[in-house]
Amino acid sequence: MRAVSGCRPIPITRPLEPRLKRYHHRVMISSRDGTTVAPAAAPVPDSPVARPTSLRHRRSPWGELWRWGVTLVGFFVAALLVAGLVLVVAIYRQARTDQARPAEAIVVLGTAQYNGWPGPVFRARLDRAIELWRAGYAPLLVVTGGKMPGDGYTEAEAAWAYLTDAGVPAEAIVTENAASDTWESMQGIAALLQPRGIDEVILVSDGFHLFRSRMMARDVGLQAWGSPAEMSPIRTGGGGELTYVIREAAAVVAHLWQTRVEPIVGSAMTRPGSGALAAPGGQ
Repeated sequence: MRAVSGCRPIPITRPLEPRLKRYHHRVMISSRDGTTVAPAAAPVPDSPVARPTSLRHRRSPWGELWRWGVTLVGFFVAALLVAGLVLVVAIYRQARTDQARPAEAIVVLGTAQYNGWPGPVFRARLDRAIELWRAGYAPLLVVTGGKMPGDGYTEAEAAWAYLTDAGVPAEAIVTENAASDTWESMQGIAALLQPRGIDEVILVSDGFHLFRSRMMARDVGLQAWGSPAEMSPIRTGGGGELTYVIREAAAVVAHLWQTRVEPIVGSAMTRPGSGALAAPGGQ
């Protein structure tokens, strides 16, 4: 600072430098097509975007149990629907497949007869069996079926009469006269054929009936192939086929329950310590 006589000293100051504003510059990104894109700005720590979300509301134990229960029931129902669909498709496929091949016997499953003569469905099965026998597929014909209350003849007797009338020698026919359903027929057939050393058979019946018949034949130790009676009034593709297929599917489930599940459940109930108590003697 310089002093001049008679005057106050004047301070010499440096000019003020302008204060620079600070800006946050974003890096611009250029894309291949020449356009410039600005990246999204990072969230401010105190902004709502940066705050952690609150923890998910925890369900009660009963809510979790209910959720898992509904899920399991849903899976179970879906599995039943898929299994039912697969079974129906298998029955349809078997009904349309002729597996005739050389075997040791041809088995005709019985159905309605009238006064010692086969009905239309039974005749169609017997005609198919005669075709196979004449073609040399097997030397022996086996016919099955008992009789309803009030009948004078069994289904097997009616079949025997029809076959012999068609020229089949009596010595080439074996009859099973006691069965009242398919499962009893298979058990009776096995009892007749296995002592003869026969275990390979062709089953002749309506197409929808062959899937269950083959399964039952395997259960009694027979190796079976199916040959549908195509000229039967109950034809594949007919209007009533779906009804028969659904009934057969239910019969398959019933047989599986009877032969697979029920023995296991029964043995578990009668096992010592299972809680099943026998009734005291005399009561």
